[in-house]
Amino acid sequence: MYDKLSLYFKVLVALAQGYCLKYFLGSFLEIRGRRKRINGFLIVITYVILKVALNYIWPVNNESFSTVGKVLLQFALTIILALCFYKRVHRMIAYLAVTFTAVNEATFFLSYVILQIGSSIFELWIWCMENGYISSAETIKLYVQVTELVLLLLFYVMYIVLLYMVLKRISVNFCDKEYRIQRTELYFIITPGIVGLLICVLLRTIMITIENDLPKLLYDKHPILIAIVPAILALSLLSIVYVVKLFQDMIALNRERSNRIILEKQVGSMQKHIVEIERIYSGITHMKHDMKNSLAVIMQLVRKDCEKQSNECIENKELKNYLSELNKSFESLDFRFKTRNTVVDILLNMKYHEAVSSIPDIQIDAEKLLFPDKLNIKSYDIGVIIGNALDNAIEACKKLNAENQKVQTYIRLSSFNKGKMIFIEVENTFNGKLVRKKHSEFPITDKSDKNIHGMGFANMKNTAEKYYGAVDWSVNDNIFTLTVMMKNERRMEHEY
Repeated sequence: MYDKLSLYFKVLVALAQGYCLKYFLGSFLEIRGRRKRINGFLIVITYVILKVALNYIWPVNNESFSTVGKVLLQFALTIILALCFYKRVHRMIAYLAVTFTAVNEATFFLSYVILQIGSSIFELWIWCMENGYISSAETIKLYVQVTELVLLLLFYVMYIVLLYMVLKRISVNFCDKEYRIQRTELYFIITPGIVGLLICVLLRTIMITIENDLPKLLYDKHPILIAIVPAILALSLLSIVYVVKLFQDMIALNRERSNRIILEKQVGSMQKHIVEIERIYSGITHMKHDMKNSLAVIMQLVRKDCEKQSNECIENKELKNYLSELNKSFESLDFRFKTRNTVVDILLNMKYHEAVSSIPDIQIDAEKLLFPDKLNIKSYDIGVIIGNALDNAIEACKKLNAENQKVQTYIRLSSFNKGKMIFIEVENTFNGKLVRKKHSEFPITDKSDKNIHGMGFANMKNTAEKYYGAVDWSVNDNIFTLTVMMKNERRMEHEY
């Protein structure tokens, strides 16, 4: 009876281990095939079969070579399952295999060591028998077997719960799972797992010793280890968990630095051209005004000349038509959008022509995008907001148009004031598909090079925060709305 229950426990534990492995690998890798549930079930069953076969072929003992071999086979089994059932496997698989094996071994030993404290109950049964409280040998045997089963059950439950909790914490901490990890970064995050694995191999090797042809636990010889070993294992698990958190913080810090550098370059480049753009824009406006006045005078002279010399009216009429067409050409040079902000006008007109070249039927409406005469937000900061917002909106409209050319695409820009706060809203159509991350504030780009693309939201957020503002977004069916809030107050340069 005891042997059968023990076997059932081991099969159930193997199933639980297989589920934990499926959960852990599935958190980082994409499973093959369309029937994900069936494939997930196959992963668990395959793991159980291989695990049982491994235990049958290679029984547990305390020989060093056997111990190291079984750990290596567990590592290999994890890699094989990942290669067979998951796609886009990269160097991250080495981290996953080492981490799962290390956590599996460490939680096993931690549970085992903690349960050793409960084994003192056997001494209670011996004391009861010696003092006559239990006289029957069958009774004491039954008590011992029940105690063994209860302790075994507690051990397995504690082990599986610890295993799942640690793997889940690692998965949650490693929020940037699509990050293409570099070799030196891999060495950094994999080291705690390797150290933990070596500690477990050492424990497997020295835990049981043979004295006078009888097995003896290391705790019997050195009782202090019953407190030291769990502390070492717990610290090992904590190092595996928190090195991931540290690594994610490093990624976030580096990405923020990169975004800051790119933003500073954008701002610097814009600052260099703002004065020149405004000068050219002002010059063109004055020249256009003067030319229109000159054309009006020339046309008036043509009419008078035609009245005096009626025989040359046909030739003057052709000249009149030419001048009229020339005047229309000058009128076509007028900016399509006028928001009272030179930089925004230039950006809107430039982005409009860029969008129309790809989507001829796109509608861009900026009639409600008006800025107050007393605008304390710097022009290049407004330019960063509008430029990045338009880039994202145009890209979304291009994707929608590529999928369905019959759907009307549009971009609407508006602004309004509430006290000292200025709100800028950009609304656009899109295909309804957003790439989201669990812990990401904004949608992420679906382009392959995420180090270059997908930083528009971060740049807008950094710019808005200069003016005690924020960036928010919402989705309603196939309409994406971006809202940027900023305080209409000029900030000192050192506050940036």
